Amino acid sequence: MKKTTPLFFLMALFTLTLQGQNKRDEKYEILPFGSIKPTGWLKTQMQKDVAGFVGNLDQLVPELINDPIYSTGRLHKNSAVKDLGNNKEGDAEGSDQYKWWNSETQSNWWDGYIRNVILLNDKAGLKKVEQYVQHVLKSQDKDGYIGIYDQELRYNFNSENGELWSKATMYRGLLAYYEYSKDQKVWNALVKAVANVMTNYPINQSSPFASGKAFNGGVSHGLTFTDVLDKMYQITGDTKYADYALFLFLDFSKTYQSEKDVQLSNILNPDYKLQSHGVHTYEHLRPLLVATYAAKNSELQKALEIYIRRIEQATTITGGAIGDEWIAERTADATNIGYEYCSLHELLDSYTVLLQKQGNPTTAETIETIFYNAAQGSRNPNHSCIAYLKTDNSFEMMGTKNGEVESNRNQTRYKYSPAHQDVAVCCNPNAGRITPYFIEKSWLKENENTLVNVLLMPNRVTTKIQNQAVTIETITEYPYGNTFTFKISNPNNVHFTIKIRKPSWATGVLTNEGYVLENGFLVFERKMGKEDTIEIEFKTEIQIKEDANKEKYFSYGALFYAKPIDAIELRGKSYFTHFDDLTYKPIDASRYEYSADHQAIFSNGQIILKAKNKTTQQLENITLIPFGKTILRQVSF
Repeated sequence: MKKTTPLFFLMALFTLTLQGQNKRDEKYEILPFGSIKPTGWLKTQMQKDVAGFVGNLDQLVPELINDPIYSTGRLHKNSAVKDLGNNKEGDAEGSDQYKWWNSETQSNWWDGYIRNVILLNDKAGLKKVEQYVQHVLKSQDKDGYIGIYDQELRYNFNSENGELWSKATMYRGLLAYYEYSKDQKVWNALVKAVANVMTNYPINQSSPFASGKAFNGGVSHGLTFTDVLDKMYQITGDTKYADYALFLFLDFSKTYQSEKDVQLSNILNPDYKLQSHGVHTYEHLRPLLVATYAAKNSELQKALEIYIRRIEQATTITGGAIGDEWIAERTADATNIGYEYCSLHELLDSYTVLLQKQGNPTTAETIETIFYNAAQGSRNPNHSCIAYLKTDNSFEMMGTKNGEVESNRNQTRYKYSPAHQDVAVCCNPNAGRITPYFIEKSWLKENENTLVNVLLMPNRVTTKIQNQAVTIETITEYPYGNTFTFKISNPNNVHFTIKIRKPSWATGVLTNEGYVLENGFLVFERKMGKEDTIEIEFKTEIQIKEDANKEKYFSYGALFYAKPIDAIELRGKSYFTHFDDLTYKPIDASRYEYSADHQAIFSNGQIILKAKNKTTQQLENITLIPFGKTILRQVSF
C-alpha cells in the first residue's frame, strides 16, 4: 500500500511553522554577488564564453531574446502559440507552453549574461546590462507587477501558464544586478514586484499551483520562485519570504502536477521512483530545501534526505544526472542514459544551496564533480557551443544517443550547437549561468571572523572581516593541478580564521603553515599580515571508482579521465561566422576493457594504462585525458 501525506497534515504543518518563526539556522552566509571574481584559466574561459555563444545569443536567436513578452507583447487570452523555430515533436506535451517559452529563454540568458559581465568587469557588457535593467523597470505596472500577462489574465489561470516561472527567471538576474550595483531603484522594484505576487496569491488563502489536470510544466517550473524568496530572505533576514516559500511548496504538494517527483507524498512513499522531467526534479531540490529550513520540521528533513538519495541514484560518477528528458524510474548508466545541460546547471545550483545551508564538505565535492567533469565534458573544447544531451561514454555525436534509433521522434539533441534552436533554446542560456553560480558559493562566511573556501578554483574574494576590508586571491591551476597559493591583502592586520576544504581524494597535505583538521577543513587561525600568503599542495594518486553497473572509472584528484576517440567533424546549420551546429562521426569504433593485472600510471596530466581491445582481443597501451577536454570518449571500462 502506498503511503501518502494527507492535506490536513500539510496545512497543520504550515500553521505550526508560522507560530513563533525565528531566523533560520543555516551554516553559512552568502557573500553579495560580485564579491568573488574569477582569475586564471576560469576567467579566460568565461571571457571566451562572452565573446562566444554566451555573449551573442541575442544575435543568434534575436526573435526569441527580443520578444517584448514582458512589456508591449504581454500575453492575453487570444494570444497565439509562438513559432520558436523548433521541431515540435516527440516530447512536446502541449502547445500552451510555447506561449511562455521566450520568457525563460531570454530571462535565463540575461541572468547568465548579467553575472558574467559583472564578474569580468566587462565595460561594454555592463552598459548593455544597465540599459536592459532600465527597460525592465519601465515595464513595471503601478501595482508592482513585472511579468508576461495582461491585466485580465494574470494570476487567473486554470491551466498551463508561466506566471511564476517567468518572474523567477527574470528576478534572479535583477537580484544579482542589485547586489552588485546597490541600485536602490532596482531593489524597490523587486520588493514591490514580490509583494504583488504575495498580494495576488495570498498566503494560506490561495492556490498558485492549481491549474487543472493536464500537462503543466510551466506551472511546475514556477515553484522555483522560491529562489527569489530565498535570496530576498538572505538579503533582508525577513522571515515573511521564507514563510511564503514554505506556503508555495506545500501548495505545490497538494495540487495536481505533471512534474511531481518533489511532492511530499511522493517523496515519503517508499515505493515511489523518480520519473519526472529531469530539469524539474533537480531544480525542485531548492524549494524543498528552502521549505525544510523555513519549517524546521522533522518530516520535511526526512523528505529532504530521501530526495537527495534518489537524485544520487540517477547521477553518474562524473556528475551527469539523467535528463534525456524524463527520468522515467531509471538509474544512471555510462552509455545508455543521457544528461541535459539544463539538468547539470539546475542540480549544481541546488547543491550549492544545500552546501550553504548544511555546510557538508561532501556536497562541495559533488558540486566540483558536476562542474569540472560532466559540465566541462558537455562543452566543445574547440568551439563556442555545447551539447544539449551528452552521455559519459560518448561514442558518436550525430544527433542520436550513441547511434540509437528512436522510433517516436527525430532525435537531434546529441550534437553541439551555440543555440539548439531546433530543439529548444534552454540549455545554452543555462550554460551561461553555470559558471557564475559555481563561483558565487566558492567562499562563504561562517561567522564574522571566519571565511570558508568550500569550492576550490582560481578566484579573488573581497569582503569585510570585523568591518575591515580583506582580499584573498587563490592562485592555482586547479583542478588541472593541486597546488594553491592564497595571497592575502589585509591592510589592518585583522585576526581572522581561514578554512580551506580538504578534498576526500587528498592522500596528504603539504604546507609550512600550522593548521587544524576540522570536519574536512584545514583551519588556519592566526594574525594575518598586511600582505600574507598561505601555500598548500594536496597530494593524490590514481583512483579506480566503480558505478552501480560495475563499470570502472579512473580519476586523479577532482578529475575523471577518458580515452578520446578520433572523429570527423561535420558542420550543420550555420548561424554566422564561427557559430555552427557540429556533429562528430567516430573514425575508430574500438572499445576497451580494463586489465586489472597492469598498473595505471599518471604522467604529465594523463593516465596511461593497458587495456584489452574488445575487437582484436589484444592488450594495448591507451592514454586517458581529462574528461572535460574530450568530445567523443570512453570513460568507463
